[in-house]
Amino acid sequence: MALCLATMALAVFVNVVLRYGFGSGIAASEELSRLLFVWMVFIGATAAYPAGEHMAFTSLAQALQKRPAALRLLTRVIRLLVILAAALLAWGAWQQVVVGWGSRSVVLGYSTSLLPLPALLASAAIAVMATVELVRGKPLHVGHTGDVE
Repeated sequence: MALCLATMALAVFVNVVLRYGFGSGIAASEELSRLLFVWMVFIGATAAYPAGEHMAFTSLAQALQKRPAALRLLTRVIRLLVILAAALLAWGAWQQVVVGWGSRSVVLGYSTSLLPLPALLASAAIAVMATVELVRGKPLHVGHTGDVE
């Protein structure tokens, strides 16, 4: 993620300096930044899942803490829904990868299948992590300490 962000910042900075300072720019800067931003977002989403850093609505789970059987059932349902959502995202991303397989980006010439590829990889990784949590019976993390922004 840091490498993607650093490359994006450098590309945009150099492009701004060239454009306003010298009246020219790098055509590939915008395309490269867009590609790296998509990859950075999905790498971050994948890294945030095992840490429990995704947005969570924990009020129901907190209310069920005194009823362990109901909380275990809710946990299983949530894990199954995460797996289902990841599978649907993976299916849609795969279709986009196939569509973009034969196309090339306008400026840099990379395969346009590289844009939906991180969604496919992230959804597969999150589905695997959710499946492992489901099989191991890992409890939900309901003690979020982050402030509401």
